[in-house]
Amino acid sequence: MDDDVMISVDPHKASNTAAVMDPVTKVMIATQRFANTTAGYRQLREFSGRWQQRRWAVEGCHGAGRSLAQRLVGDGELVLDVPAKLAARVRVYSQGHGRKTDVDDAVSIGLAALNSGGVAAVRADGTLTSLRLLSDRRDELGALRTQAVCRFHRLLAELTPGGTHRGLKANRAQQLLDKLRPEDPVALVRLHLAHQHLDDIRALDAKMKTIRGQIEDLVASTGSHLADLYGVGPVIAGRILAEVDSVERFPTKDHFASYNGTAPIDASSGEQVRHRLSRAGNRRINHALHMMAVT
Repeated sequence: MDDDVMISVDPHKASNTAAVMDPVTKVMIATQRFANTTAGYRQLREFSGRWQQRRWAVEGCHGAGRSLAQRLVGDGELVLDVPAKLAARVRVYSQGHGRKTDVDDAVSIGLAALNSGGVAAVRADGTLTSLRLLSDRRDELGALRTQAVCRFHRLLAELTPGGTHRGLKANRAQQLLDKLRPEDPVALVRLHLAHQHLDDIRALDAKMKTIRGQIEDLVASTGSHLADLYGVGPVIAGRILAEVDSVERFPTKDHFASYNGTAPIDASSGEQVRHRLSRAGNRRINHALHMMAVT
């Protein structure tokens, strides 16, 4: 078939439900469910091959739909990323009383892509995706390190009268542990566990240092000058680049402020004009901007 069609997909962990729609009449032509496997993807491509002129609309291409979207883009297909909230809005205001099945969701995704001019095309994973993965991993290691430090200080406070300084460095902590000579069996167990936590902290520090170097290299490869700003190092620059992706998707600076949660919320009433802090937006960028501001 040579007809131009929109193939919208409702992605799930175990399956992908596709709905083929006429972009002019916005009527569903065909639908089929495929397993989210290599064989299922092959069947999906065979199914879509019936239409030579085709576009794809996939929900959540930065989440559940990432795997499918990247496979399609890798095969040279045009894929549109439909936000879940946009598809949900279409479903709620549809004539089907908000029915929620995989087929209905796929149709809502297709209608959202056809009716909205702000749906972005998916690009193949590149440097920014690597930055996001490394930044996420560094955050995970940082959380593990914080837990290990808290457990270490708890044991150290039980082993030494009055505890120790919270900013204790690993080498100084090792010196303190070496001086301890507990005779109580429980204290010996505490000392043994303290040594283990200290080893964990050092191992996590080494991993975080390695990832920081990788992030620094990737930030440099993008040609960005974010790190030239006061208060922005390679880690913060990497997080901002990874989360923003392409600044061109924000029409104005106000749109970007709303996206990152720095735009105040109008809470005026009558003649009283006031604003309150926004808790919405991308909290990762918001945190990066906060760290930049307090440096």
